[in-house]
Amino acid sequence: MKIVLCGPPRSGKSCLREGLKQAIKRIPGAPYPYVITACPDGEGAWFQETANRSPEEARRLKEEYKASLSGFSPEFVKRVADSVVNCQLPLTLVDIGGIPSVENKKICKTATHAIILAGDMDKVPEWRAFCSELGLKIIAEIFSDYHGQEDTVHGVGKDGIFRGSIHYLERGEDVSQRPCVVALAQFLVRMATAEEK
Repeated sequence: MKIVLCGPPRSGKSCLREGLKQAIKRIPGAPYPYVITACPDGEGAWFQETANRSPEEARRLKEEYKASLSGFSPEFVKRVADSVVNCQLPLTLVDIGGIPSVENKKICKTATHAIILAGDMDKVPEWRAFCSELGLKIIAEIFSDYHGQEDTVHGVGKDGIFRGSIHYLERGEDVSQRPCVVALAQFLVRMATAEEK
């Protein structure tokens, strides 16, 4: 499974990515949750871990990293797209930028599934269209409730899509034990395990 984490900018995709990774790692027998950071914004898998330890150091390193890049250059897009196509691990999370751009389409064209995370649910239809165009099976639609006080877990609907909300996705926060993140992690592991058989 090559699962694209997509949705509008500032929805908390990188925070969710790190929370899912940590939650999945705690599930006995779960496949390792490999992460491909597909946005040149300086928030690779290292960023959240560094932010947890030292927010100031994380900000400094991110700015240095961003300054060394040239955005969505053809070389960056090709390198990341090649990583997606060549990854053969059973559970891969692909964290993309917040615009359904041509570059993101090139990166995601060989992915298999998608999780849509949005703070503004009115933006979800454009991401459904993005996924449909690429043949990505949407497996979760999550509301990023930044000002909320607790998660909600609606579970898997008749359409096979997991739904819920995650509150306060903020850099430096450990969200790996939030109810919606834990439930989504368990859902992904069940799916990945079924796909392997």
